[in-house]
Amino acid sequence: MKPKKPIESLIFTLRGQKIILDADLAELYDVPTKVFNQAVKRSPDRFPEDFMFQLTAPELANLRSQIVTSRLEVTQNEDIAPNSSQFATGSHGGRRYLPFAFTEHGAIMAATILNSPEAVAMSVFVVRAFMQMREQLAANAAILKRLAEIDKTLLEHDSALRTIWSKLQPLLTPPPEPPRRRIKGFNPKDE
Repeated sequence: MKPKKPIESLIFTLRGQKIILDADLAELYDVPTKVFNQAVKRSPDRFPEDFMFQLTAPELANLRSQIVTSRLEVTQNEDIAPNSSQFATGSHGGRRYLPFAFTEHGAIMAATILNSPEAVAMSVFVVRAFMQMREQLAANAAILKRLAEIDKTLLEHDSALRTIWSKLQPLLTPPPEPPRRRIKGFNPKDE
């Protein structure tokens, strides 16, 4: 079983963590969001704050703008329809509560409480997506570290070259002409 859309497009950064929303996990695990959240609520001891948290209203507004931007990019680049069920669940025009965000460990834990073959199979894709994003971050950090080292080296070389230039400058300027030797009797001022 393979997800309908790239899981990476469902993962966002919030509170300094990579997260996936309850509606997206429910869709991946092929269960309604309401059923998914009920299963999570039946096992609160499996979902501490570092596994799952509820978004605040400002976080939701910020995330919505991220989702619109990323969904448009995915749609334009990969011809995948935007996730219209992202926030519109319920029969009265939308959610009545703020969505839950699941970290990588929370997403894995969610697969264990659902215990369906689809959830187990999909959890592998979810774990791999989080791992791939972590590897990309580590690679980017290594690249940034190396660039900082190169920048430092260049600054040191720049300083050394300026020192060399300042010491060469006097050697490159022509020496002043030595004063002419005067011969008595040939200088009109001598008379």
